Amino acid sequence: MHITRGFTGRPRGADPGLPPGQYDARDDWPVLSAEVTPDLAPADWTFRVDGLVDEPRTWDWEEAHRLPPSAYEGAIHCVTSWSKFGVRFSGVSLDAFLDVVRPHGSATHAVAYAHTGYTTSLPLADLTGGRAWIAWEYDGQPLAPEHGGPARLLVPHLYFWKSAKWIAGLRILDHDEPGFWEQNGYHQRGNPWEEQRYAGD
Repeated sequence: MHITRGFTGRPRGADPGLPPGQYDARDDWPVLSAEVTPDLAPADWTFRVDGLVDEPRTWDWEEAHRLPPSAYEGAIHCVTSWSKFGVRFSGVSLDAFLDVVRPHGSATHAVAYAHTGYTTSLPLADLTGGRAWIAWEYDGQPLAPEHGGPARLLVPHLYFWKSAKWIAGLRILDHDEPGFWEQNGYHQRGNPWEEQRYAGD
């Protein structure tokens, strides 16, 4: 595991805009990864959605970029206690991909998986309704590989381990299937405002 100072933290602030137990990282963006950063070019990137859907589909880089663009500006929160405000990501709303594949009415959850093999589980409700993106730009520039480029999942209202780097796909399910960190003691959902860091929180 690659670890930077994000795991050691800094003194916590009293900013009411911070979720409990978080500090404002300001200009820093700690790099935290469970795996080695892959050498993945945009030309080799693909994104697939399958499982409980009417039309399983895989998009390449150009096909994904032809979907309607969307952006997120706001805050992100890491389970290791840092938060970062005023971030700006651009890409495509996950709703645009899901509209194409049409999840079944029985679908309740998804497993997001990376080109590296990393997985994380999410309720489908946290991925729809303009709450999640496939992001490939940060602050107007291509997303750096160490931060998940060429493209990552972005689910900013949950702790950032749910925003899988180097996203490769979603498997749509009718049940919760724990991913990497969920199998290793992290909370199933990861709501920062409720401090859902670990199982049982």
